[in-house]
Amino acid sequence: MLIIGLNGSPHKEGNTKFLLNAVLNKAASQGAETTTIEVFDVLKTARNSYCLVCSNPCSGKCFNGTDMEKAFELLKQADGVVFGSPVYFGTVSAQLKAFFDMSRKLRGEKGLYNTVAAGVTVGNSKFGGQETTLRALHDIMLVHGMIIVGDGYYEDDCGHHGVCAQKPSDQDSSALQRAEILGKRLVEVCKATKKLRYR
Repeated sequence: MLIIGLNGSPHKEGNTKFLLNAVLNKAASQGAETTTIEVFDVLKTARNSYCLVCSNPCSGKCFNGTDMEKAFELLKQADGVVFGSPVYFGTVSAQLKAFFDMSRKLRGEKGLYNTVAAGVTVGNSKFGGQETTLRALHDIMLVHGMIIVGDGYYEDDCGHHGVCAQKPSDQDSSALQRAEILGKRLVEVCKATKKLRYR
């Protein structure tokens, strides 16, 4: 089982990455293989920094042979993906939005169809747009045909939209608890839906 964290923050070791790691570490303790894609880094390797819809259907020519293409190929192998984004003006980071705007070829290939997906997000204040950011992440997941799970687990509670933290995330005890619950849920649902993925 492979679960990938997508760090949509321009900061490689910031609050979003800390939350992602909390989820991935719990998933790893349950037997999953985990890795992280740094969106900021792979996006820089593409020939354009955002989608120009230069071909329809998408040929991927703006990222062929780059780390961006490798990231998309890796995502196609995943059983689960944890999307991570800081809150920027009530929604996802520009980097994560650009990454998925450029994923039209991946969508055409149904590369993430029935892949299990969840989200984590960090805002500057307690009610700083975390849930609207998670909803934006859910929109991306739905457009790719992914299976969305929240931060609930039968032995704990039903959960909510995903993990919402106030920065600094390493001091948000509630968010860290939710991250561990989400890690367990991801592994559970990845196992249960394995046969639904066309690989």
